[in-house]
Amino acid sequence: MAKKTVVAKTPVVPASNLKKVPLKVRAEGAREVVLTGDFTQWAKDKIRLTPTAGGEWITVLELAPGEYQYRLIVDGEWRDHSDAPKRIGNPFGTQNCVLVVA
Repeated sequence: MAKKTVVAKTPVVPASNLKKVPLKVRAEGAREVVLTGDFTQWAKDKIRLTPTAGGEWITVLELAPGEYQYRLIVDGEWRDHSDAPKRIGNPFGTQNCVLVVA
């Protein structure tokens, strides 16, 4: 029987190298807040945030150390994360937020 070699499209990171990264977003009155970025291949439905009291939405990501670009989709509209300390221009004439995981 011939051996097969399988190559992952994205690098596999051992679970011990992943960091828990809490993310909090203020979106009062929103019905839905979705997080998308290069860590989800920009899929628009992968990470739905959970609403809390007072108009805040939260999630906890598990990411390897590095820099990640992301955006928010609030009620179907692309939005910036007002608390993001770093941003970078994107091909659409707006900016992506940058999340740094140490």
